[in-house]
Amino acid sequence: MNNELQNLHFEDINVLIKRRLEELEELKKRGINPYPYSYDVTHHSKEILENYTEFEGKDVSVAGRIMSLRRMGKASFAHIMDFEGKIQIYLKKDDLGDVYDIFKLLDIGDIIGVKGFVFKTKTGEISIHVKELTVLSKAIRPIPIAKEVIDEKGNKIIYDQFSDKELRYRQRYVDLIVNRHVLDVFVKRTKIIRYLREYLDSCGYYEVETPVLQPIYGGAAARPFITHHNALDMDLYLRIADELYLKRLIVGGFEGVYEIAKDFRNEGMDREHNPEFTMLELYVAYKDYFWMMDFVEKLIAHIVQKLHGTLKINIEGNEIDFTPPWKRFSMAELTKEKLGIDILNDSYDKLFSFAKSKELDIDNNITRGKLIDEIFSELVQPDLIQPTFIYDYPVELSPLAKRHRSIPDVVERFEGFVMGRELCNAFSELNDPIDQRLRFEEQMKMRSAGDEEAHMFDEDFVRALEYGMPPTAGLGIGIDRLVMLLTDQHSIRDVIFFPTMRPEK
Repeated sequence: MNNELQNLHFEDINVLIKRRLEELEELKKRGINPYPYSYDVTHHSKEILENYTEFEGKDVSVAGRIMSLRRMGKASFAHIMDFEGKIQIYLKKDDLGDVYDIFKLLDIGDIIGVKGFVFKTKTGEISIHVKELTVLSKAIRPIPIAKEVIDEKGNKIIYDQFSDKELRYRQRYVDLIVNRHVLDVFVKRTKIIRYLREYLDSCGYYEVETPVLQPIYGGAAARPFITHHNALDMDLYLRIADELYLKRLIVGGFEGVYEIAKDFRNEGMDREHNPEFTMLELYVAYKDYFWMMDFVEKLIAHIVQKLHGTLKINIEGNEIDFTPPWKRFSMAELTKEKLGIDILNDSYDKLFSFAKSKELDIDNNITRGKLIDEIFSELVQPDLIQPTFIYDYPVELSPLAKRHRSIPDVVERFEGFVMGRELCNAFSELNDPIDQRLRFEEQMKMRSAGDEEAHMFDEDFVRALEYGMPPTAGLGIGIDRLVMLLTDQHSIRDVIFFPTMRPEK
């Protein structure tokens, strides 16, 4: 059975599907419902395997998918896989009678329930001696089976995996079945979000919900997805960020709000970008960006410790230490140290010439702020391996951040970086309605000049600020990127169950 499922061509798969359909009909003829409504599971594989002395000789009821089969006349062995792992089952015709013949109609991939007692085989493998067997789901399509081989050094080598990346993303359900490490990544994703939420709740902040469909999109530099509301006969936008609505709640009197939500940006896709993604945004009244730096490093350290049991973890072959305090540099000082240029005082022409000398792909009409961002992103950021905060950004890049308290043309903003990748983005939030109006007007000029990602003018948000918003610190963390980092995955598609894909041909 194992061999016939390896290296299958399309015609072979059709033959196997035909045979499985015949087995399905035979089950029905014998009065077996191949898709019953429920099954009473009392235990899972992991607890039995880890507590054998407690379970030896005791009856258990376990359900799972058949992952291997070894038939030997009047006795058979198989492995079934449940959510927690795999366990061997042993079946004898003398015990099962006619049900043993039913077992002959089953294949790898079928889901069954078994009841029996726990024992060890002569080879010492913990197993379940089956007394009752129930068919729970007959699989029509064969699943690809990975062949495991142990080399001379005891290393496990896996052949013939379901390894085609695009096929894995399209058929995540198969990926989860045959690539156990993939399921483990998504379990960790769930835990990361749980630990994040637990920490924020423990601080007394309120989790809230804001509109996904927005009449004016804002809060980030991105192009939106557009839809139409028939009853109101108006275009609406899928949100690109939660920021402007969350800050309205700070105006309304909340002192700490957060949202873990789906955002949507109509942009290209690469290893760090998917059009649909998950963000955390947090806003805390009466705080600034220095306070938020302290908060972020404690928050991330909490998650890392809960997930891994240590603050030092291996990412892409590097030992990364999340222990606070993290390194902190202003964008200007680090750029001057690394590249020898002064992004605050050097002329535009000098910065442009420098970028060209480094063969950066920049447009001749690029603005000063975006020129600085490009220089930093391409020539400085990749070297930020250990957790590092970079603070004080050009005002042009941050139309929603508060102006620096002492440095002209700079805002109080920081980003956190690990392994050369952005982890978070935070501001001392702009709460001056007059300055905010001027910033929006400047953004609209940029839109008129052809910048499709410049911010829209949100008159209602300015009106909210005119009622008064307290000093506020704001934070955004890309959940997908955080999961990539903490599970050592190289693509955002590896941490999203169903990433956006081109239609199948």
